[in-house]
Amino acid sequence: MSDHAEGHDHSSHAHDHDHPHPHPHDHDHEHATGLKGFVLSIVKPHSHDAADSIDSALESSAEGIRALKISLLVLLATAVAQLLVVIFTGSVALLADTIHNFSDALTAIPLWIAFVLVRRPPTQRFTYGLGRVEDVAGLFIVLMIALSAVVAGYESIRRLIEPRDITNVGVVLAAGIIGFIGNELVAVYRIRVGRKIASAALVADGLHARTDGFTSLAVAAGAIGVMAGFPLADPIVGLLITVAILVVLKGAATEVFQRLLDGVDPALVDQAERSLAATPGVTGVDSIQMRWIGHRLHAETSVQVGADLNLRDAHSIAHSAEDQLRLNIPKLTEATVHVGPPPHHTAAR
Repeated sequence: MSDHAEGHDHSSHAHDHDHPHPHPHDHDHEHATGLKGFVLSIVKPHSHDAADSIDSALESSAEGIRALKISLLVLLATAVAQLLVVIFTGSVALLADTIHNFSDALTAIPLWIAFVLVRRPPTQRFTYGLGRVEDVAGLFIVLMIALSAVVAGYESIRRLIEPRDITNVGVVLAAGIIGFIGNELVAVYRIRVGRKIASAALVADGLHARTDGFTSLAVAAGAIGVMAGFPLADPIVGLLITVAILVVLKGAATEVFQRLLDGVDPALVDQAERSLAATPGVTGVDSIQMRWIGHRLHAETSVQVGADLNLRDAHSIAHSAEDQLRLNIPKLTEATVHVGPPPHHTAAR
């Protein structure tokens, strides 16, 4: 192998190609059994089979769609409950807030579409698939959060300049509480599922629901202030909520833009390097590149092996290195492992 550096692709869509050299790796690995094996099979899939990576990615997309469906129903139920209050009281202000909640509930639809598109296989035009659509949907959600901050800030300042009496205070308070509870339940659920499947867009959508809950909370707090004889409580709380939305916006924007710019948690890179270094036959790690495409993690790495190895042995080490990555890096769906001789050997040639 002194004159050869091998690039070995274990990606989920490229594993079925024919190698021009003998392939001694028969995929007959020993797997953990019992409870440990069951747990590992769920959280750390161990397989070279392309179908396993694809199934895992499809399952996470399906879980994201399920979260969107359930949370959309909850948000629509919340908005309908507010609408019933509007019909009962005839409050124009509550009608506007209800329409706002309906429109915000429908912002889940672009992300839903993105999760559907992510499941499409790669093509000659889109060789990595359509995973980036999920990141684009996340960008749209960030823009919606920013719009919520602008609207909340504008309304709060306008009410400070032009104070307005709040009628049906008790009803307004009830509607605000309903809106907050519904949105916060959805926020917690979307964020939890988003973290589980590593979807920055779904986490951002959960944060978007949280900002809507903050808005409803401002309505309730303002109503309490009016009941306590302090009418300016409504716009003041509104300004505080605007600041809270801006904080949420910063967190959501940071996560979404990091994904768009191929940013990953440095701890993942360190973990990958340790896994590769622990692979028998690997004498050094030259480089590691990792990036998220939607909620799927891709890795490309170059490792050093003995200069006197033949092609078959180097190929086997590449398989073992990919094994280690799959075992230790969650959400890794595609990996390319390049093997080559140490730098000093290359220079000597």
